[in-house]
Amino acid sequence: MAVRLDHVTVSRVEGTVISERPHHPEPAARITIAVANLPAPALELVLSRCTEAGAHAFVVFHADRSVGRGEKLERWSTICREAAMLAGRLRVPEVSAASSTDAAIGAEEASVVLVRDSPQRLADLTSPRDVTLFVGPEGGWSPRELEMAITTASLGPRNLRADTAAVVGLAIALASRGG
Repeated sequence: MAVRLDHVTVSRVEGTVISERPHHPEPAARITIAVANLPAPALELVLSRCTEAGAHAFVVFHADRSVGRGEKLERWSTICREAAMLAGRLRVPEVSAASSTDAAIGAEEASVVLVRDSPQRLADLTSPRDVTLFVGPEGGWSPRELEMAITTASLGPRNLRADTAAVVGLAIALASRGG
């Protein structure tokens, strides 16, 4: 909103609205980040930065090679709420937990497992519009977990930390779906 100030005093401000614009801070695409349970600092970074960037929801799961332990849903929700407020979002992403990779992948309709060596680039995968990106643990996906993946995609040739991969993957997925 643009306002022209007409009169300003210590006790009163008067002005005229010159123009308005709608506020649409939520992306059209609903990108969920399913992330293996990481050590607390890395997981909290994923939750806060991906919330700021526009993640729709989060699923934290225990992968075969997960280093992080425990479920702290209340703390994770608080981190998302604070990041959503900072970013001016209208909604706070929901955070849920799954007991395993199997349970997490089985619960999602459109899942994409991020794998560095995948022949398909995430940037080229533009449908479906709503998707869940699976980010592996610090030790990488186990062969058993990779067998469960129906769709895989790569973020590029570099080896990324899990927290970096989550943010980069979200940014690519949103950009390839119109932001």
